[in-house]
Amino acid sequence: MACACLSLVAGALILLIIYLRNKYTYWKRHGIPSAEGVIPLFGHLLPLVTNRLNYTDFIKNIYETFKDSSMVGFYILTSPVLLIRDPRLVKTILQTNFSSFHKNTWEIVPSVDPLAAQNPFFSNGDDWAVKRKRLTHAFSSLRLKTMFVPISGVCKKFQDFLDRRLKQSDKYEVELEYLFKKFTGEVVANAGFSIEGFCFEDESHPMAFTEIGNDFFKPSIINGLLLSVAFFLPKLNKILKIKAIPPGMDNKFRNLIAANLAARENDTTPRNDFLQLMIDLEKAQGGKVDKEAVTGHALSFHFDTFETSSITLSFVGYQLAVHINVQERLRNEVQSTIAKHGGQLTFDGLKEMKYMDQVIMESQRCNPAIGLLRKRCTKELELQGSDGLSYHVKPDRRIVLSIQSLHMDPDYWIDPHVFDPDRFSEERKQDIEKMAFIPFGDGPRMCVGMRLALLQIKCSLATLLNNYKLELSPKTQLPLQMLPAVLLTIPAGGLWANISKL
Repeated sequence: MACACLSLVAGALILLIIYLRNKYTYWKRHGIPSAEGVIPLFGHLLPLVTNRLNYTDFIKNIYETFKDSSMVGFYILTSPVLLIRDPRLVKTILQTNFSSFHKNTWEIVPSVDPLAAQNPFFSNGDDWAVKRKRLTHAFSSLRLKTMFVPISGVCKKFQDFLDRRLKQSDKYEVELEYLFKKFTGEVVANAGFSIEGFCFEDESHPMAFTEIGNDFFKPSIINGLLLSVAFFLPKLNKILKIKAIPPGMDNKFRNLIAANLAARENDTTPRNDFLQLMIDLEKAQGGKVDKEAVTGHALSFHFDTFETSSITLSFVGYQLAVHINVQERLRNEVQSTIAKHGGQLTFDGLKEMKYMDQVIMESQRCNPAIGLLRKRCTKELELQGSDGLSYHVKPDRRIVLSIQSLHMDPDYWIDPHVFDPDRFSEERKQDIEKMAFIPFGDGPRMCVGMRLALLQIKCSLATLLNNYKLELSPKTQLPLQMLPAVLLTIPAGGLWANISKL
């Protein structure tokens, strides 16, 4: 009996070894170089779930190890994943052959996360096209000009907040993402839903928009494990039913939008905010407002407007605090443009601030808020690298594009670790390698909220530089190290600066 059991165990182990060998030699059999350090059953996933690395840095390590390869393979559990290093192949995936890669790999289970399912980022096919069309309409030039009015009001609140801080001391030491979340949170409330955001209160307010979503973005081992399952292992999540959107955030948004919709039912006050546009589009389609859909769109607006923009602003602020000459040059542009427009910050004046565009783009090159894109093949295609490597991609194969690595690759950028906004000047930007700069993605799935994000970023920077100066605080931990267990680019210890009046 004992011998029979041992034989069964030995047989099972042999079969497991054969199975794993077959799985982990996939890239070798297809002639594609692959990353070292495969752990049976985990593949290369272990550093992620144990919080030793965030996903962006993990991919960056693989990218930089294979400097002469157009593509590299690695494994998530037992599934082969392809990392693309060649900008021409990036263009193939995002633009030229979009129909073969129109799905994002980030997935949610609609029955588990119904609100997140309304976001075009997590949608596909006709459903994606309809949702994206709505948001494209919401962020048209005319709509942005309308949204500028409440955003300019947020600028006044921002300035009043800083002035109150500086009445108490000559310098206000602050963590920049904390500060800019106040701005972007108030924009979500004012421009998105026509309500008070309570972000610039002197005391913490329980209804402040800066508090919504903190559980989602807070780094922790538990969050790292949950997000890994929710986004990277959707098939497993159909069984486990782990919510990508924390229940607290889900409930807050449902209650917020339900109260807002109820208040509008008998109120004829005209509103030009994002929420009203979504309500009107719902009525135009079916005559009845789908509260679940409107709430989901409201949550999408929050995600697209709040966190990534505050992260981008914090890195721009950090770079300006480090590079005082850039700060002074940008301040001169801001002040001269405001003076030209009668001493007021205007929508047209912001469009004239070309050096500000350069500073923002260079900061995004060095530290994009989202460090990578993940795609899934939907129609087979032959990828041909510039180095002679080729791979026949079949449906369901996962593809990774490393935004951070492309942005810092010395093959495409001279002195990539040097902060130089003039890379994006009219004279030099024509020399930039196509698809080596993609902070908002590219192609049909390019970030639909890009224009609103840039509008609020420019408004915030113009208000800050027109009235204050930035200096780096010793609290900033250098060199910068990014936190694990989060989806976005967040430096350990934060980015600290001292703000003072001019």
